[in-house]
Amino acid sequence: MKKLYALLMALVLTIAASAQTLNVTVGSVTYQFPASQTGEMTYADGQTLTIMGKTFTLSDITCMAVDDTEVKANQVAVSYNGTSATVTVAGNVAQYVSPTVSGAHVTIAQSNTDAVDGDEITYTLSGSSADGELSLSGSYKCTLSLAGLTLTNPAGAAINITNGKRIQISAKKNTVNTLTDGAGGSQKACLYSKGQIQLQGNGTLNVVGNTKHAIKSGDYISVKNLTLNITSAVGDGINCEEYFLMKSGTVSISGTSDDGIQCDLGGTTSTGETADHEDEDSGNIYIEDGTLNITVTANAAKGIKSEGDLRISGGDITVKTTGGGLWDSDKVKTKSSSCLGADGNITISGGKLNLTSTGAGGKGINGDGSFTATGGTIVIKTSGNAVVASSNGTLSTVSSSQQLDRYQSDYKSSPKGIKIDGAIIIGGGILSVTTTGAGGEGIESKTSIDITGGQVTVNASDDAINSSYNTSTNGSGDFTISGGYVYARSTGNDGIDANGNCYIKGGVVYAIGTSSPEVAIDANSEERKKLYVTGGTIIAIGGLESGAQLTQSCYSASSWSKNIWYALTVGSEIIAFKTPSSGGNTLVVSGASQPSLKSNVSVSGGTEIFDGAAFTGATVSGGSTVNLSSYTGGNGGPGGGPGGGPGGGPWGW
Repeated sequence: MKKLYALLMALVLTIAASAQTLNVTVGSVTYQFPASQTGEMTYADGQTLTIMGKTFTLSDITCMAVDDTEVKANQVAVSYNGTSATVTVAGNVAQYVSPTVSGAHVTIAQSNTDAVDGDEITYTLSGSSADGELSLSGSYKCTLSLAGLTLTNPAGAAINITNGKRIQISAKKNTVNTLTDGAGGSQKACLYSKGQIQLQGNGTLNVVGNTKHAIKSGDYISVKNLTLNITSAVGDGINCEEYFLMKSGTVSISGTSDDGIQCDLGGTTSTGETADHEDEDSGNIYIEDGTLNITVTANAAKGIKSEGDLRISGGDITVKTTGGGLWDSDKVKTKSSSCLGADGNITISGGKLNLTSTGAGGKGINGDGSFTATGGTIVIKTSGNAVVASSNGTLSTVSSSQQLDRYQSDYKSSPKGIKIDGAIIIGGGILSVTTTGAGGEGIESKTSIDITGGQVTVNASDDAINSSYNTSTNGSGDFTISGGYVYARSTGNDGIDANGNCYIKGGVVYAIGTSSPEVAIDANSEERKKLYVTGGTIIAIGGLESGAQLTQSCYSASSWSKNIWYALTVGSEIIAFKTPSSGGNTLVVSGASQPSLKSNVSVSGGTEIFDGAAFTGATVSGGSTVNLSSYTGGNGGPGGGPGGGPGGGPWGW
């Protein structure tokens, strides 16, 4: 014992004399104490040695050495090397960190950090292991710095954090890090944290979830700068509670058996959005910037799904769904895939979105609340047919709208570009929707639609834009256009279909219906509703609903030709438009002043609208003048009335 005491005294004198570092190793863990911080070391009872508050049992110490290693305060390094791992702990946090190492499985309990200059501990993880993990517990904030880590845990999560506080997970610049968990375990995710996860850094993180989710947090998740690749997951790619926030970076998600990103409420009552998201539990998803690529293939899967609101203000977002429908036996109804889904409201004020759904009944955007677009560019394409269910829940697809009409609403799911239970409000941005499958409507609200600005282009096999209503929404079914540019073409039904009143007060409207009884612009006259035209520039191939109240004069052409360019002049404004390959017999135009129309014109320059179906401000030349006659409503041939005369009539019903 005297010899050991003498050795300790020699080490102390060496440290003091040369201002070096004392390394104390216990198994696979080394604690590093800089001379400038050690102060007095306590040796007691011949059993223990205390350095900077960390007490060692002497019999546990496997090595004590002095070198000139520079110690970084608040740092813990975990290095994986095949079947083993080593841990290095900075002396100033040694008393608060208790690591246990078994092979390459590292468990760390963190007891405190508030006493360390109010700072937090950073755990730097590096190296590679095909049979390892990091398990971290405690109740204080900390950072995990990934510095070239490849970690697979065949029996559980690669990283499992039961600490309920905020955890920063940062991939260091120019490093590639890969996490993989084992199949068939009980873990909630490959990367799991009970508390908040802030994903960040200028490096790359790859995650594979072989049991359930790839990444799961019991609280919120945020993403900044990081390049995140989720290549497969048995559950969701990213699953969290409270809220999800993407500020920047690049996130790619594919190979999931459920949703790409899902955010749920943590509790039972939403706080709504709070200032700086402090103490927020909303179930909301916020996308502010960055690049997001999501592909989901499972039936009824969602690319992005929020239990609260979904708000997109920037970024480059591409979402693809290929899965078909499912029968929900609990709710006794069919359900289908969608690129974006929300139980709350959906707001898009910026960014670039490309949404594609190819599965049966698939939708681009599906929301239980309202939908508001004030900016950004949104391109939606759906191509699947409708999915229907028999009385026992057996699913099949139908190839025609007539077949679809035989099924009750809960037993069918139609493909739609945008389906919203609440109101749709469009005040800006560019929106292009194409639906080609049977029963495919372009845009549908179960409450009302109000367009005041922006550019909306819809090509659909069923109604292009439909304002419906049902008793549960208490909606009016009204459709109002007072500004913007609206193109609505149906190849099998109405261009614009209002189940309430339809009001056209302004803007530029180009609507195309098929043939009687379907029209270009429809209102629910069966329920004593009307089409009201008080303003705007209108081109309607297929005519208007019978009984329309036309405060602004409308005019019809005796005939129109397919696939040629026309020029409509209203005052000093010229709209050049190309006619489609099919549509109703009647061509109706209207403007603030009496319009003139030319056919077969040449068009150059100008600003393209409606995906190239029309131009504003173009130079037109040549062509032939089209004779226009007064039109008072109805789709009964030129003039709108029976036999082609004015006055409207039953042909439009």
